[in-house]
Amino acid sequence: MKNLTLALCAGLVALSAGLAPAQTHNPTADPLPLLQALNSLRASGCSGSPKTAAEFRFDARLSSAAAHVAAGTELAQALKAVAYRSQRTTLIALSGYADAKAIAQGAASYSCHTVMDPGLKEVGFYAKNKQVWLVLAEPFSPPLTADEDQIEDHVLLLVNNARRQARMCGKDAMPAAQPVRLNARLRAASAAHADEMASLNYFSHTGRDGLHVSERANRAGYTWRAIGENIASGQMNADLAVQGWLKSPSHCANLMTPSYTEMGLAFAVNPQSDGGVY
Repeated sequence: MKNLTLALCAGLVALSAGLAPAQTHNPTADPLPLLQALNSLRASGCSGSPKTAAEFRFDARLSSAAAHVAAGTELAQALKAVAYRSQRTTLIALSGYADAKAIAQGAASYSCHTVMDPGLKEVGFYAKNKQVWLVLAEPFSPPLTADEDQIEDHVLLLVNNARRQARMCGKDAMPAAQPVRLNARLRAASAAHADEMASLNYFSHTGRDGLHVSERANRAGYTWRAIGENIASGQMNADLAVQGWLKSPSHCANLMTPSYTEMGLAFAVNPQSDGGVY
């Protein structure tokens, strides 16, 4: 009944500051001082933003991306050129800072919230003349295949929690429904579709063979009287996917349909695809 499709969404924000010129330390030659300065700043907080326990990790690909940006490439294209995939990426461009500590403080002065954002876990930088570019990223972190049983169990729990209470799905009032249980054949049908979407880089209820969920269930040997399918895009975890379904009138109605008694769920990962995780 379910085919969880998670896809990567990268939010790109470009920030810049033009400040008094000074001799700029080149963090590309030795990234450690600037990395330490940023992490020291994270440990102490800035401008009213609380400190962040998580330290930045340096990633040389982000430094290469920063160099591409310095040469005039858009950030999204620069990340693609260095084969770095992220959920969110932020660019901070500064000029006029003399050393690593000053650069870190300058970044915090321009956007303390960005520097303190715990979701941004990796960083790279590039300096040229009196300018420095910092790229901060939330790395692509797909669910692990080893966790697929736990993920399916978790989605089952979320779905049944939703079915316990009546709700509005758009304009339609849906009554509370009995819980559904897992079915291995529906999981197999879901896995086949997820694998195909990931490997062929598309997102649709219609397979490349023209078949729909009913035919896929038949092919998996599942006998059904009523059947439906939810797929999702843009979320990296099950909670966000189910929340998205409940906000969508048609997907919500699917989850709440009283006649459904069984479900199966699967996902597939392809970092080179548009969706990333399906």
